[in-house]
Amino acid sequence: MTQVELPRNIPPEDNQSGTQKVVHPHHPKAWKWYDYFTFNTDHKVIGIQYLVTAFLFYLIGGLMAVVMRAELATPDADLIDPNLYNAFMTNHGTIMIFLWIVPSAIGGFGNYLVPLMIGARDMAFPKLNAIAFWLNPPAGLLLAASFIFGGSQSGWTAYPPLSLVTANTAQSLWILAIVLVGTSSILGSLNFVITIWKMKVPSMKWDQLPLFCWAIMATSVLALLSTPVLAAGLVLLLFDLNFGTSFFKPDAGGNVVIYQHLFWFYSHPAVYLMILPIFGIMSEVIPVHARKSIFGYKAIAYSSLAICVVGLFVWVHHMFTSGTPGWMRMFFTISTLIVAVPTGVKIFGWVATLWGGKIRFTSAMLFALGLLSMFVMGGLSGVTMGTAPFDVHVHDTYYVVAHFHYVLFGGSVFGIYAGIYHWFPKMTGRKLNESLGRIHFILTFIGTNLTFLPMHELGLQGMPRRVAMYDPQFVSLNQICTIGAYILAASVIPFTINILWSWVSGAKAGDNPWNALTLEWTTSSPPLIENWEELPVVTHGPYDYGLNNHSTEIQSSVATEVGA
Repeated sequence: MTQVELPRNIPPEDNQSGTQKVVHPHHPKAWKWYDYFTFNTDHKVIGIQYLVTAFLFYLIGGLMAVVMRAELATPDADLIDPNLYNAFMTNHGTIMIFLWIVPSAIGGFGNYLVPLMIGARDMAFPKLNAIAFWLNPPAGLLLAASFIFGGSQSGWTAYPPLSLVTANTAQSLWILAIVLVGTSSILGSLNFVITIWKMKVPSMKWDQLPLFCWAIMATSVLALLSTPVLAAGLVLLLFDLNFGTSFFKPDAGGNVVIYQHLFWFYSHPAVYLMILPIFGIMSEVIPVHARKSIFGYKAIAYSSLAICVVGLFVWVHHMFTSGTPGWMRMFFTISTLIVAVPTGVKIFGWVATLWGGKIRFTSAMLFALGLLSMFVMGGLSGVTMGTAPFDVHVHDTYYVVAHFHYVLFGGSVFGIYAGIYHWFPKMTGRKLNESLGRIHFILTFIGTNLTFLPMHELGLQGMPRRVAMYDPQFVSLNQICTIGAYILAASVIPFTINILWSWVSGAKAGDNPWNALTLEWTTSSPPLIENWEELPVVTHGPYDYGLNNHSTEIQSSVATEVGA
């Protein structure tokens, strides 16, 4: 273990009595339950607000999915009206992306963990952080209000001219909701970049920064570059709907393909906004539960930055059927295949970390292993669709639905679950029940594969997506998918019971139940309001399991800073 020289640039607020100890008499010793329903600037409160709110939206979006799959159990529209089906389809995708995965992965885990992992007391701009969260509930209310006016029915892409001829008021409410969520993302991303760059403890070198923080840094930069482009496109669409402009009206000289470019310049990087934080979670969970140092730390860290850069140059593979010229198809086919390389670097790094490790098959590790298999499956189908000749044939079929659900549900949602099982003891001071956790994993794993694996065959046979009625030849595979959706819905039950029961009556976890080495495990569980009484000093790497004769049961060797 290499000792690191004590930092000399002690913040003024911490240099009152010769030690880096902070006392704020206006703060309580611990937050009350009702503080989580208020405008609270503590990053830990905001992180839990994000996670709980996002999970509630997940239940709403999931209920819509179950209703749609129940409708698709038969070829005819005999359960719900096709217009309501379209509204469910639009808002299911919108909620799952903008109000479940992005807020929980970035806002929830990012807010809770980043300051703790870098030795900071809070985010750089606490009030801005709280504002970013409180933009999300109104966005959800706007989506709910859109159903009063028939619901947005143009799909989560809102392509004109379809979005210009469906329910005007509902579509306008949908646009305003996404603009609110986008504003929240921009504010949060700016906060993360400045927090990581300026507020990590001086004793932490860049090659000691946890990989989750590298992932959040890359995600935030990507969001800052891409989100304003989506906001611009949606504002122009809103003008076309309500103020007589013709940016995207073909009959008035507008160009619908320009909207597709504006939309996908954000919305393909949005895939990385959802998956990069999950990659960070994987890089934290696997070495801890395998009791082995992460393989290829620098390669995994820099691959996040590579995905951030290359991910900005792949959006046109969503538009291969939109009259895209041949040279552009070739360029974006190549860039799409290139972006798979840094992703593969991470996959190989995790597999190499598992190899020879002392793996503990906890619920967190099971979901991490499940994510590994699911994302490889989704990644392989993504490579096939990144090649223009194949994509032209499967575009707008259920093959696409299968691909992005393996990536986003099998990837992002499995990662969120892994993160919850891993950090729940830190957030609450109590352990989740492992038996219920394993039941949750088994149901989720079976349900995911049963729901989405047959969709590949449906797509190859030519079944179009986004329709409530279909040719009877597809009924058998659709019924299998529907059964899988029911199992997925049932999988939420043991998880919810586990969370609620364990939060109140679960076994006490202690400060570091996993014997992990990153800084968040060096404070109490749950952490103090100011995170630490005295800021920590980093004396080793975050993944030094078994190195330099350290025991695999090593406790986090982090000293406390003292003044000069």
